[in-house]
Formats: sequence, structure tokens, C-alpha cells
Amino acid sequence: MIVKKLHEAGVSSEHAYLAAFGSIGLSLASWLTSRRNEDLERADRWGIFVGEWAPTFFALGLALANYEQEEEAPVDLIGVG
Repeated sequence: MIVKKLHEAGVSSEHAYLAAFGSIGLSLASWLTSRRNEDLERADRWGIFVGEWAPTFFALGLALANYEQEEEAPVDLIGVG
């Protein structure tokens, strides 16, 4: 249901994959930035927090890719006709 709603809203699997890779980059950038301005433990926690978004976006990307593939596949009507 969530995947269908996201697809209807215009979100594609490519968007989710880009968000996942972006969150990995943001995690690294936030860790490096926080490391300079704050203590190391806080920088580690912030980088890990942002880095945990990537698996969620990858999972959504896979779910959306499966949904898109099912939507494009013709319906197999066995025994009809």
C-alpha cells in the first residue's frame, strides 16, 4: 500500500536509490563537519544516524522497482480465450 501510494505520488525506484546514495554522502559529510566542530563521540553518532537512512531508501527502491516491473508486465490470463 505504501509503495503504491509513493508510486502514485511520482516517486520512482531511481529516486529512492538516489536518496540512498545521497544519504551515504551526507553521512560522510556530516561526520567530517561534526568532527571539526564537536567532540568525536557526537560526530560519530550524527554520522551513524544519517547513515541509517540508506538501507531504508534502498529497500524502498527495491520495492518500487518490483512494483514498476509488475505494472509493466502483461497480465497472464491462463485458460482465457
